[in-house]
Amino acid sequence: MLFRSAEFINYHPRYVEEGGSFDQLLNPRQWRKNVTIGYLKVTHLYSSVFGNRRQRRAFDDFRRQYLGVGGARLMDSSQAAGAADADLLVCGSDQIWNPSVQKGLDPVYFLDFGAPSHARRISYAPSFGRAELAPTYHSEAGRLIGRLDAISVREQSGVDIVRTVSGREAQCVPDPTILLGDFIELLAARRGGSDRHVFCYALRTAEVIREVAEHVAKADGARLISPCSGRQRWKAIGMGVEPGPLEWLRLLDSASTVVTNSFHGVALSVILNKPFVAVELPGKRCALNERVLNLLTHTGLLERVVRSADPRELDSVMTRGIDWSGVNYRLGQMRAVGVQFLMDQMVMCGMQPEAARQ
Repeated sequence: MLFRSAEFINYHPRYVEEGGSFDQLLNPRQWRKNVTIGYLKVTHLYSSVFGNRRQRRAFDDFRRQYLGVGGARLMDSSQAAGAADADLLVCGSDQIWNPSVQKGLDPVYFLDFGAPSHARRISYAPSFGRAELAPTYHSEAGRLIGRLDAISVREQSGVDIVRTVSGREAQCVPDPTILLGDFIELLAARRGGSDRHVFCYALRTAEVIREVAEHVAKADGARLISPCSGRQRWKAIGMGVEPGPLEWLRLLDSASTVVTNSFHGVALSVILNKPFVAVELPGKRCALNERVLNLLTHTGLLERVVRSADPRELDSVMTRGIDWSGVNYRLGQMRAVGVQFLMDQMVMCGMQPEAARQ
């Protein structure tokens, strides 16, 4: 049997960006949940009215042209089931298994919905987002994971969590960005020019990373640029821009140095062989550093991580060379693991290995 096509299930529930429904407003135990929902509602409304329409169109165009995401937006599990006429269902990746404040664990992200009985259900590189899953979610996570036919996760800590909550073994595989590897098509239209810049991609907080980026840009003699969004709770780091996905990637690729506290900011810097500084998230967010540390351990680049804006440490990191040939070799090994996992799952669905390689 050959797979003739692959497509996304356009599952986009309201709680993710729009907050969803309030829950027991008079119950003080639900205050954090309801405050989060309220915040998302307000920021979504503000973005809808005052947001950058050009940027929104750029994201829509990218999803349609490069990801093939189309059709009606699906809000719940019953709608997802109706779209899931497939031989192989894959959930992943990113932090789909990280419980949200407003929803907790979402069964759809574990493929727990009605689908053809013959469909094989697997996970590819989902992340719990942290090294440990709160005990509150152990029972539910174990039940949901137990229904999958094959399990892979993005971090070694995820392997441990899966074993703890379900008693099953998971395979550690690389993020899909590493599987792709080749971004030639996306970078083909990048404009040339001599504008030297440091690209700062900050998520969740500007704490620490602002001072790091300012020091790096000054030492590099480069302009400091950072992408912004309507939900950002801090002023721009350097010159704020509002790029679409292609512009974002091209700004990163053309930077003299990348400064980021984001997993994908680090991952794409490594793949594109860009000098970078990875800034650990501070305080209560430190558990979210697990994904970055896992990737940099595998690629031999832990020395690129900093926790503070100490000038001596930053200067040391910036002047330290990177053995990109060694990094690329290790990336190739990681990529082979991910490809083999997916090929094995195709074979389990009746696809011949020779066809899977095409």
